[in-house]
Amino acid sequence: MRRADSRPSAIFLMGPTASGKTDLACALAARRGFELVSVDSALVYRGMDIGTAKPDEATRARHPHRLIDIREPDEPYSAAEFRADALREMAAITAAGRVPLLVGGTGLYFRALERGLSDLPAADPGLRAEFDAQAREHGWEYLHARLRGLDPVAATRIRPGDGQRIQRALEVITLSGRALSAQQTGAHERLPYRVLKLALLPSGRGLLHARIAQRFDAMLAAGFLDEVRALLRSRVLSPELPAMRAVGYRQAIEHLDGVTDAATFRDRAIFATRQLAKRQITWLRSEHDARAFEPDAPGLAAAVEAAVVDFIGRTAMARHG
Repeated sequence: MRRADSRPSAIFLMGPTASGKTDLACALAARRGFELVSVDSALVYRGMDIGTAKPDEATRARHPHRLIDIREPDEPYSAAEFRADALREMAAITAAGRVPLLVGGTGLYFRALERGLSDLPAADPGLRAEFDAQAREHGWEYLHARLRGLDPVAATRIRPGDGQRIQRALEVITLSGRALSAQQTGAHERLPYRVLKLALLPSGRGLLHARIAQRFDAMLAAGFLDEVRALLRSRVLSPELPAMRAVGYRQAIEHLDGVTDAATFRDRAIFATRQLAKRQITWLRSEHDARAFEPDAPGLAAAVEAAVVDFIGRTAMARHG
């Protein structure tokens, strides 16, 4: 006889940027008493509000989000740190008799939380500074080619322009003498929760692209460039910092440095956001155990809530069966 799964329940609400995750999560939290945990590698940074589409103060007053504004933009934050923080917050929510609803679009964070991480070496600031210097001189494509010679498996998973992941892969190889891909194999640690995975997965990209452009124009009108100017004035920031790799910020810095005009800046930022959405959609399609919903379908909120109610009911029966 199969043993009932007695783990408490948790919900993952995943989707590409600009797909409406926040509004849907807030509606679910209001109707079902869930508590929200952000799963977003950009929302952890203080002062990066407009360009990250961070929920505004009024929204967060009504629907508090955990793991927002927990780092300064010049401070690092890893997937391992996210996993530890998320598990702590989820435990507190569960202890209070409520259900954690994790919402965001950072696939690496969701994957780290669900499956665990290998015991990789800690970051080495000196080594990272060395890689940054090499990237400024030769470009990240040069370092990606170097990675391809050392760890071809990791290189196929990492885009040539993804400096943060190229840097980390080379760092792990240098510090441990072993390929990152070899150390990630079998890094599974059972999550102490029974999870319902919900994915906002558009069947086409026309509407999503239109929302991305509309939202970016709204960001500009709300003072995005002033936000970036304030960040640059308040601390020493460079495009190589993980925080500044968030879509829009690197392009804004280039524009403020006089590299691009206003129209080119807008086009590049919107294109980078579309590329992010494309990568997020590709990742979501690999999550075969997620229930997919069309973001623009009529009755979306009701359909998602019905799936949640069914899941919570089955979880309760499993725990008391």
